[in-house]
Amino acid sequence: MLSKSPVVKIAKRVCPAVITVVVSKDLPKAEGFYSFPFGGKEYILPAPQGQGSSSGKNGKAKPQTQKIQIGGGSGFIISKDGYVFTSNHVVSDTAADYTVIVDPKHKYSAKILSRNPINDTAVLKIEGSGFPYLEMADSNKIELGEEVVAVGNALGEFTDTLSVGIVSGLSRYITAFGGMDNQMQNLRGLIQTDAAINPGNSGGPLVNMQGKVIGINTAMIMGAQNIGFAIPINYAKKDLEEVKKYGKIIMPFLGIKYVLLSKEMAEVNKLPVENGALVVRETLGESPVIKGSAADKAGIQEWDIILEVNGEKINPKNPLAHILQKLKIGQEAQFKIMRDGQEIMLSAAMEEKE
Repeated sequence: MLSKSPVVKIAKRVCPAVITVVVSKDLPKAEGFYSFPFGGKEYILPAPQGQGSSSGKNGKAKPQTQKIQIGGGSGFIISKDGYVFTSNHVVSDTAADYTVIVDPKHKYSAKILSRNPINDTAVLKIEGSGFPYLEMADSNKIELGEEVVAVGNALGEFTDTLSVGIVSGLSRYITAFGGMDNQMQNLRGLIQTDAAINPGNSGGPLVNMQGKVIGINTAMIMGAQNIGFAIPINYAKKDLEEVKKYGKIIMPFLGIKYVLLSKEMAEVNKLPVENGALVVRETLGESPVIKGSAADKAGIQEWDIILEVNGEKINPKNPLAHILQKLKIGQEAQFKIMRDGQEIMLSAAMEEKE
């Protein structure tokens, strides 16, 4: 008699702790739809309700609103008392409400304890006890070629979807687009797997053959087959430790606005270097260096190009944000700066991001 696949045992252990995250928001009620021509194309948009039953200032009626689901993703419970891990881009809308569905009969309002856009991780909390939960492995000990199982809610409707594969690559770097505003994110240190990761799987666990979590499913390559990525679970572990100790994640803050240089950008703007972080304002009237910040105290100026931090070179695969994240609050870091074609060294003591 043939023995059952070990994946059957993993499914029984893992699936009860994998949850659905529902994103909802109060939006104006729609009264049908209207056509909006723009840029040579025609868009169909909902027509907001013009009148409502409540009154605002001057006795004028305010439009009625209704709670509408605007997105969702996966996640998983990691403790009996209801701590939950998911991807940051699943819960990136700070104005939205979030609900965790453990099973069809159990739904909980979720509190967002932390969002980490640099690592694309988030920590949630649901009230209760005795929840099914997953154990976490050490993602520093992952080996190339080991078997893994990705679990999540594929396409947002097929719950408890499992896909089996191997670890295809380690320490991968990608540029991803996600969240309600489809913002660009540079993610590094990723686990690459050929286990299928589909839309809606984001935030679900990637587990080893012992059923322990090694990563958080985060992205896939559109148009390619069997190329998916997961955030190493150790990144989220660190966030959880800080949330439990401080009530939030502690992030070093330099206090500048900047753009990451590339070879193309350097050629177009005739810059003296191809890599680094160019300190520049985003809009007119604002300073790119926040007054009183660590950068301001160190003497960093607009149009400076930060080349290195503590000897670590800045480039698209090793951006400034990732280097700063390694520093501790109060730690004095050495910055190699290019200013007016000359290299200079500046020191800045890291401060906590509020």
